[in-house]
Amino acid sequence: MGRTGMPDYTGDIAARPIGAPQSKAGAWLHRFANPGRFQRLVQPVLPWLTVVAFLTTVIGLVWGFFYAPADWQQGIASRIMYVHIPSAWVAMNGYAALAICSLLSIVWRHPLADIAAKEIGPVGAGFTALCLISGSLWGRPEWGTYWVWDARLTSVLILLFLYLGHMALIRAFDNPQHGYRAAAILGLVGAVNLPIIVFSVYWWNTLHQGNSISVTGPSKIYVTMLYPLIVCTIGFYLAFAAMCLGRISSGIMENRARALLLAQAERGDA
Repeated sequence: MGRTGMPDYTGDIAARPIGAPQSKAGAWLHRFANPGRFQRLVQPVLPWLTVVAFLTTVIGLVWGFFYAPADWQQGIASRIMYVHIPSAWVAMNGYAALAICSLLSIVWRHPLADIAAKEIGPVGAGFTALCLISGSLWGRPEWGTYWVWDARLTSVLILLFLYLGHMALIRAFDNPQHGYRAAAILGLVGAVNLPIIVFSVYWWNTLHQGNSISVTGPSKIYVTMLYPLIVCTIGFYLAFAAMCLGRISSGIMENRARALLLAQAERGDA
């Protein structure tokens, strides 16, 4: 840690975690907290992951919008689900990943966890916004309005605010470490909203329909619509992973460059 409060990215190991591990679990996690090791693992994979994500998403969307049958009740408006449902799942699980990074940051002080949480936020917020926009477009022909203060819709809107609040907190302090700590706390507290989103359609009387897809039992959706939806979901998750990994890699290089410039400035002042 430099005198500026930023992690030291100038050494060969590119930012040692703060403090010694207190347990075998901590030691195992610290092994993967090295930004330099992360770069060596991710950079060769990222171009391939991006291509696969793009192709999978395109195949799923073309399959769903042009070849899968429309719902017998909702008609062509139901095709919005090939965007709405995957973006909703990615938005929720993206915040779960952000909360895990927040836990690693608070408990083990992982510099890479801080960077990951910072870069996951904008991507997760984008998917949450896509979920809300597509849901509004789907709701207009079915409910007669773009928005209702339904429990599911409101809880997803709160999820968007949590993403935006996390992004704002990180940038609200002159000392980056203070921003990371405050944002990590919000990330953990905000995770309480995830089960509310999932079970809101069962806990309250809502306009939003219940879950049509079940892992433990039969799904309430025809396989001719389920298969393209699964492909779209895989594509969205791969796209989320590619964007997050690319942003994390760029964040590491940005922090490293900033640390080198600050080190040069400190030597010049001395």
